Amino acid sequence: MAGQQDTTSIADFEKSLDELETLVRNLEQGDLSLEQSLAAFERGVKLTRSCQQALKSAEQRVEQLVQNGDGTLETRPFLPDDSN
Repeated sequence: MAGQQDTTSIADFEKSLDELETLVRNLEQGDLSLEQSLAAFERGVKLTRSCQQALKSAEQRVEQLVQNGDGTLETRPFLPDDSN
């Protein structure tokens, strides 16, 4: 069941990111009314928070995989630029 939840989370992240990109394009075009722009901005903030939470969750999963990957109990923080 965890695998299905992970797949759903990835799909939700990608869907949210696509929607966010569309909102940004629409805002950049400048064809929206003020009310539409505000609604798009508010939706964008919600999507950004959702994406940030999904990324944070992914970082935690990566840390857990490192911890359990070789059978040791060593824990390390996730560092995106870590070359180890």
